[in-house]
Amino acid sequence: MKKNILIPFLALGILLATVSFKKDFFEIAKQIEIFTTLFKELNMNYVDETTPSDLMNKAIKGMLEDLDPYTVYWNEQEVEDARINNSGMYTGIGATVRNKDNKMVIIEPFKGFPADIAGLKAGDEIITINDINIKEHEGDSSELLKGMADTKVNLTYLRQGKKEETSLIRGAIDVHAVTFYQLIGDDIGYIVLSKFNKKTTKETKAALTDLKSQGATKLILDLRGNPGGLLTEAVNIVNLFVPKGEPIVTTKSAIKKYNKTYKTQKPAFDTEIPLVVLVNGRSASASEIVSGGLQDLDRAVVIGARSFGKGLVQRPKKLTYGTQLKVTISRYYTPSGRCIQALDYWNRDENGDPVRVDSKEYNSFQTKGGRTVYDGGGIMPDIELESGKFSPITTALLKDQAIFDYATTYYYSNELKDWKNFKFSETDFQDFLSFLKNNDFEYKTESEKLFSVALRKAESEYLEKEVSSSYQQLMTAVDKAKEKALTEKKEEIKTLISDEILKRYFYREGMHKYHLNHSPEIIEAVSVLKNESRYQKILK
Repeated sequence: MKKNILIPFLALGILLATVSFKKDFFEIAKQIEIFTTLFKELNMNYVDETTPSDLMNKAIKGMLEDLDPYTVYWNEQEVEDARINNSGMYTGIGATVRNKDNKMVIIEPFKGFPADIAGLKAGDEIITINDINIKEHEGDSSELLKGMADTKVNLTYLRQGKKEETSLIRGAIDVHAVTFYQLIGDDIGYIVLSKFNKKTTKETKAALTDLKSQGATKLILDLRGNPGGLLTEAVNIVNLFVPKGEPIVTTKSAIKKYNKTYKTQKPAFDTEIPLVVLVNGRSASASEIVSGGLQDLDRAVVIGARSFGKGLVQRPKKLTYGTQLKVTISRYYTPSGRCIQALDYWNRDENGDPVRVDSKEYNSFQTKGGRTVYDGGGIMPDIELESGKFSPITTALLKDQAIFDYATTYYYSNELKDWKNFKFSETDFQDFLSFLKNNDFEYKTESEKLFSVALRKAESEYLEKEVSSSYQQLMTAVDKAKEKALTEKKEEIKTLISDEILKRYFYREGMHKYHLNHSPEIIEAVSVLKNESRYQKILK
């Protein structure tokens, strides 16, 4: 049995060449040599046939998983995916899909692109692509949807249990950073910024210019749900509203060359326009640089809920054969000196989970104008609203795709012609609760996890008889608490369900238009901007 063992030796040579500055050079070289010889002997002598690439991928994953979740290995395809994501352009069918457990489900078809034109809907499960069975395909099945422009792709899919077929023509897909903008009333511009790619500044500036030509003298910048992206684009967005030469974000690292302060590089587009920035628990990374920078410079009022707290900086490092290591090199700090990062992956609790700083230990900082702000991870809004928060039960519903699946069921059971008159009623919410029960939705609280650990410990010490009755009582109490949580967070959950339903009928455009009159964050932002004295008071 002959195996290709060239890769580890190449990796050894490259790594040795790049780590010579390390004090622990000998220890690194020693461990690489041990791994290389182990890898060789394993592949040459194991009783059954092995696949070196699979073993290597698992070894790399195991090595990285104890660090932070953003330090990852990219194969050739993942490198290309990252390039496409940053560029905002690719060739395909124009839809986001979810690949999980050898199932491919359409999450969102983009309006006017091939998937939408062909009639594909959110919730459709694709089972074959050009006669290739998804369940039997190895690797990332979504790559089968990409290809040259104007080429044909045949799909078989399941919709509500019924098998359907369609053909579509791949096209150039333009992924916009600004997904919606509109004038609210006579003088308030509203811009939804969904990501930070290479088009972000250009599109935001174009939207702002158009809104000002329509009469906008005030602005709402919506960063809710924006996961981030390119650091330079975040700095450029802040630069639209603050003068040249202002420090926006600082990166700090144990490695000196990664310590850098990023300043605005150009004259501002508008330094006077009153500005509100909206954030929530899913606003991360570059979104936090923008909101934190504008807040620290007293240039904008921030409204919503504390942002995600992703303050770790990654940089791709080229490896051999077109692969890359995306490695965390430093942390983000706002102009006032606040660290954006929320979770400490290097100091974990007894369950192995990263530690989050207790609110009692937050440190205070001063904005440019002398206002007090606090660290603790993420950006705390100037005006905090409960509607923008994501509770553990809500997060679990999103992770389990329960809201998405319910919206699919709702779409095929209800007719909706006008987004203006849509309302997710109390009857609808009770229907959602029934849906959860019928579909065995499971949500494990942190308390449950700890109680389970305690029970296993008791069993190992032969104490299960003494504690089993108490354990069952605790589980009953926890179950009641979870049911209560669903009711207590009803408005939060209803908002997310409404968003998913509206997208099914009216695309993102309809959802955003609905938000203008129904989103508590937008309503509060409009109220602040219409009251100049209140706006100025917050910033002083």
